[in-house]
Amino acid sequence: MTMFKLSALCSALISTGIYAVEKPIQKDEQSIETLVITANPIGRSVLESATPVTILGGEALDNSQAATLGETLKGVPGVNSTYFGPVASSPIIRGLDGPRVKILQNGLDTSDASRVGPDHVTTVEASTATQIEVLRGPATLLYGSGAIGGVVNVVDNRLPRERQDDINGEVATSYDSVSNEKMLSGDINGGTGNFAFHADGFTRDSDDYEIPDEASDADSDSVGKLENSAIDASGGTVGIGWIGDDVNVAFSYARLDNEYGIPGHEHAHEDEDHDEEEHDEEDHDAEHEEESVFARLKQNRYQSRIDWQNIDGPFTQIHWLNAYTDYEHSEIEDGAIGTTFSNEAKESRLWAKHAPLSGWEGVVGVHFTSSDFSALGEEAFTPSTETRSTALFVLEEKQTGAFLWQLGARFEYTKHQPDNSFFSEDEHDDDDADEEHEEHEEIHFADESFNASSFSAGVVYTLNEKSSLAFNYARSERAPSAAEISSNGLHISTGTFEVGAGFDIELDDDGYELVQSSRSVENEVSNNLDLSYRYQGDTITADVSIFYNDIANYLYEQDTGLDSEQLHGHEEEELEDEHDHEEEVTPVFIFRQQDAVLYGFEAQLDWHLSDNLRVESFADYTRAKLDEAASEDGNRNVPRIPAMRLGMQFHWETDDWHAELGATHYAKQDKFASYETQTDGYTLVSAAMNYYTTVADSDVTVFLKGNNLTDRVARVHSSFLKDVAPLPGRSFVLGARVNF
Repeated sequence: MTMFKLSALCSALISTGIYAVEKPIQKDEQSIETLVITANPIGRSVLESATPVTILGGEALDNSQAATLGETLKGVPGVNSTYFGPVASSPIIRGLDGPRVKILQNGLDTSDASRVGPDHVTTVEASTATQIEVLRGPATLLYGSGAIGGVVNVVDNRLPRERQDDINGEVATSYDSVSNEKMLSGDINGGTGNFAFHADGFTRDSDDYEIPDEASDADSDSVGKLENSAIDASGGTVGIGWIGDDVNVAFSYARLDNEYGIPGHEHAHEDEDHDEEEHDEEDHDAEHEEESVFARLKQNRYQSRIDWQNIDGPFTQIHWLNAYTDYEHSEIEDGAIGTTFSNEAKESRLWAKHAPLSGWEGVVGVHFTSSDFSALGEEAFTPSTETRSTALFVLEEKQTGAFLWQLGARFEYTKHQPDNSFFSEDEHDDDDADEEHEEHEEIHFADESFNASSFSAGVVYTLNEKSSLAFNYARSERAPSAAEISSNGLHISTGTFEVGAGFDIELDDDGYELVQSSRSVENEVSNNLDLSYRYQGDTITADVSIFYNDIANYLYEQDTGLDSEQLHGHEEEELEDEHDHEEEVTPVFIFRQQDAVLYGFEAQLDWHLSDNLRVESFADYTRAKLDEAASEDGNRNVPRIPAMRLGMQFHWETDDWHAELGATHYAKQDKFASYETQTDGYTLVSAAMNYYTTVADSDVTVFLKGNNLTDRVARVHSSFLKDVAPLPGRSFVLGARVNF
């Protein structure tokens, strides 16, 4: 696993995802690299930031490339991965994921379905990014009330912001032995006069990936491989910009197509006992192959930006960002579309930087989002919902001697409008259909609206020119998502029957029935404290952060102890459907709210031992507990919390060569929810070597990486597929990058 350059972090400016300019990291790592970010509208270095921030760019980003965003970032301290196999993986920040972590593309929401289910991919592509910015802890002031866990912003050059006097770009290709993955990506930038353009594209194709033999299912047809884990993805972006002295205008269009298998997503057709005597082994294999489920995703995304600068009057700058996203994701089984998820989203953020007032510098802005999300098909588990939100925000800073004071506030109004026809659809064609229909008609969700207020206050004390101490307090409110309120159905990817917090389960003479709850679903309220120490010396850089996050009305999925058969009160023989297989019986989980506490730390050290040798190390830990037990056994543990990690990596560097050898230890996770199991600890060993040369005035890097060199069985505790999809076995990646 690749470690990340803390020295780059400690010289970066805090990122808020509005816009950024990068100075490339040099291949020679004997000196401390400099990565310059101007994404913050006020513009402060990380040493001057009260909020913990990591910037991953340049060679560090190149070395950490993976097929998914979660796997690309999983080496950043405080960041783990949901790991739904290699096909879908989202970041977990300090134990929080899903709707609590915002995923952005150039400062605006990706507007995909990755926040709804772990089997849905994020639609950002790391291979064409210039940098990825990770904000830990609540970061709600610019991005929305949902980001109480943090923000990941993927930045690329699709909206040109600088004049181009020549043509430049990059082409990269790689081959990964563990999955026979072939990847090719490239970008080009150019222009003339005030006009600039950008284009990029990528293609990725892989087979099912290899796992250690001892991790394979004994009944699997392909021991040593994870079935249904192949990827076939491609995408491209074009952008144009007009860069004037005081006004900049840019527009881009991006297209993404992705077809990928969904591990563990097959129905249990092959486990049927009936009529086995009528099928021979070949028929069984053919049936199994047909029944695998895969997803077909396509997205069209348009973004624009207008900047007005050098303005006279109360405001010195005005910036307007917009995005329109048309997203569609179909899950296909046996050649037929089972469920289609779609989202038509619009987003607009307008902000202005004001002239200094009594020493205070800052920005004010408005933010609007609109989402029309639908899930249609037999596996849909949440109603189609229209969501609108409008927000006002302000950020202010003032320097007084060695103290830098930072204040912010955001006020947001969110409204969900669910389509209640989801609850009135007939599910049976027998004589009980009318009775069932009447029961469903009783479920009717009125439009839900939430007001969320968020505030932050921080101070950075500069101890000397090399170190600083930062403290930040953030009180952030998050409006519940539509899925958390009104889910009601089988969520195949997680193997659960998912019930929203807007329901209750009651026992009557006919069994357990689902009824609409009389309780209202409240905002989550996060009170988060961060304390950070940062040091940047000539040979040593270090960063240590501790956090404490007290969340009121924390939304989590509680195991009811029931299964879907009991919930519906059906007799076993009534579960036979019209497709010659039995309906799956799955455990029932219901969203509930209670207070929770999450606390932990992140630490990094980068030490140049000599001109050629340096060592990096890191550690992180998150502990998460509910205030009251969620089960009869008194268990208070929040589910799927990553275990503690310790990592170290040695670098040997010359002008033409860079070699790495490292190991990361994942401790066992024995603090798990009542329905989970313990995850054993493991250590992953990796190595890499880069060779740098110049060909025809172009910089060329040839690289070879080895991952999981000991072929260790490694299971991710935070993954819904922990027991089905271990991490890949031993792999070797060979590739090259050309910068021109």
